[in-house]
Amino acid sequence: MNSSPIVAQIVQHMAPGGIETMVLDLQRKSDNPENVHIISLEGNYTEAVTQWPRIEHLERVHFLDKQPGLSIGTVTGLYRLLKKLNTDVIHSHHVGPLLYGGIAGKLAGCRHIHTEHDAWHLSEQKRRRLVSACFHLLRPAVVADAQLVADNIQQRIPLVTPTVIVNGIDTDNFRPGDRTAARQILNLPPDAPIIGCAARFTEVKCHDLLINAFAQLPESTHLALAGGGELEPALKNLAKKLGVGQRVHFLGVMDDMPTFYQAIDVFCLASKKEGLPLSPLEAQACKSVVVVTDVGGCYEAVDPDSGVLIEAGSTTALCSALQKQLSTGITPEKKTSARDFVVRHGNLERMICQYQQLYLGRPI
Repeated sequence: MNSSPIVAQIVQHMAPGGIETMVLDLQRKSDNPENVHIISLEGNYTEAVTQWPRIEHLERVHFLDKQPGLSIGTVTGLYRLLKKLNTDVIHSHHVGPLLYGGIAGKLAGCRHIHTEHDAWHLSEQKRRRLVSACFHLLRPAVVADAQLVADNIQQRIPLVTPTVIVNGIDTDNFRPGDRTAARQILNLPPDAPIIGCAARFTEVKCHDLLINAFAQLPESTHLALAGGGELEPALKNLAKKLGVGQRVHFLGVMDDMPTFYQAIDVFCLASKKEGLPLSPLEAQACKSVVVVTDVGGCYEAVDPDSGVLIEAGSTTALCSALQKQLSTGITPEKKTSARDFVVRHGNLERMICQYQQLYLGRPI
């Protein structure tokens, strides 16, 4: 392999999310971005840009338009694309890319790196058997994005020892800014306490729990939600039903996430399942303090001196934690501590350097 391998990042789809943001960063911040391609198994360019305008002008992004169900044609198409690109290394993310990328990559003679981003899905027997078979038959170099994910892999899939590379974010991009200007850009109230959440509107992210907890906070408080998804109409109806519709701001899918984090006081992620999420790291890098449920590897993404971890599924615990942060947590010292934590432990440059060592076949 040459000193600058051609790498294909393989994902299930290109829609706003932590994994997709990560692969964009792995391309953008690579020592040789021109040698990094992104391959989406599902969808096409037009659909993806409609969902996520950020990718409109990106180069080296490819779509296979895979349809639901098993698809031998996807393996064939992916194999041909890998050969056309002269790919040296594939880097798969999640189960579908592991399977399709692993088979096509082996046929194309590529080295295979695979990152597991979640621990919870391995508790499902069918999924665990599939992942285990892929690990043992396709022999990727397995990476876990959090220590908890690595521990779960070792517990549930014996004889596999993952390398841990903790997720990182770009602290030059995600940085503190002018709160007043950020709120003006987003049309948010200039002086109100604002809680923010950035996540897809899916059942696992528990936006309904967050809105129910928010409804119990003082009327001066506002809630800003960045994202989109199938539950958006139901969540808007819930906010209206609870009498807080005028104080819950649905901002849609955003490209300028630093401005969102700069506009809020407290970031909240109420998920019932996670791997190691990027959004709390992004928020803390912008000097927002956080409230996050203690699931998956979330504890590895929260500054212990400024953030609050709570049990999942409890409206009471969530409401109490949000009230605590709003009343006592937003001090200059804690905001500085939040950013310093990310710079030390969640830095993108460190993550990319470690992955690039793996791409070259070197230990980290």
